[in-house]
Amino acid sequence: MRDAVDDLIWDEAPRQAGAVALLDAPALLDDARTLTDDVRVWCDDWRDAELVPAEYLVEHPTDLAGVDLALARLPKSLGALDEMCAVVQGATDVTFIGGARIKHLNRSMNEVLGRHFTAVSASLGRAKSRVLRAWGPNGLPNEWPKVREHPELGFAVAAHGATFGGTKIDPGSRLLISALAGAGRTPGLEGDDVLDFGCGNGTLTMWLAREGRRVSATDVSWSAVAATAVAAEVNRVDVDVAWGPGLAAQADASVDAIVTNPPFHRGMAKDSEDTLAMFDDARRVLRPGGQLWCVFNSHLPWRRELNDRVGPTRVAAQDPQYTVTVTTAR
Repeated sequence: MRDAVDDLIWDEAPRQAGAVALLDAPALLDDARTLTDDVRVWCDDWRDAELVPAEYLVEHPTDLAGVDLALARLPKSLGALDEMCAVVQGATDVTFIGGARIKHLNRSMNEVLGRHFTAVSASLGRAKSRVLRAWGPNGLPNEWPKVREHPELGFAVAAHGATFGGTKIDPGSRLLISALAGAGRTPGLEGDDVLDFGCGNGTLTMWLAREGRRVSATDVSWSAVAATAVAAEVNRVDVDVAWGPGLAAQADASVDAIVTNPPFHRGMAKDSEDTLAMFDDARRVLRPGGQLWCVFNSHLPWRRELNDRVGPTRVAAQDPQYTVTVTTAR
């Protein structure tokens, strides 16, 4: 369903195009089809991709190369915007129209666009939304994904532009790894078959695989799944990575443990729906006595939710910002 941002993107778009790319903007598909038969849709979020008929979806963002019009919902991440700009290069002329709520725009977005295009301008605001226009492609090469070694942990991580955490190891994941290794208030992780839910850049997946666990990983973000697969190749470990939401694809009693630094946002909006659904389904997927390890900002009420939805929950580690809990499935 279109909203004020989609409406403004479409109103600011040129009415002639030979090939159109839609980036995280599935609601504009019908409009784009009035311009050309060559409409290519890319959505990082699996839930957005599910709204698009399969014949319009591209398998990889680099399949967008060569379009002459790109319509996008501007992402929060500057890295994600940089990759968007890079993948639509290729044609002699490309016009990029990206929209967002005004409160989510910043001048750094103009700078990113300015690296990839010779001209950048902004529309007038309307309905608390605004569009950034860019044209005249510079043809800069696509530098994504990126890889970074972390010698202190003994592995590398990878990232596409929209991958949570980029190539850094975020503090919550570091605390969770410490607890999984048995450095917290409770014994460390038990079991061999482990699922990393919301794998992000693959930090937890890589650590688990290097520890000799059999690891599967899942994320609703294509950028996360693709980055985790790249990291697995770089680190020469075998992991099973899947793009999708929740635990529906997991068989009953199929893992000894679930570990998660769970997502609490969808794009720029707070959204705990997938995480809470995972909590509800965890008992089905865990083997008897299986564990759910979770890290979250300490002010959030997730220990109570885990107690109610999964089973007895203990604090395994804590610092001023983050809490790690371990829950034993009922």
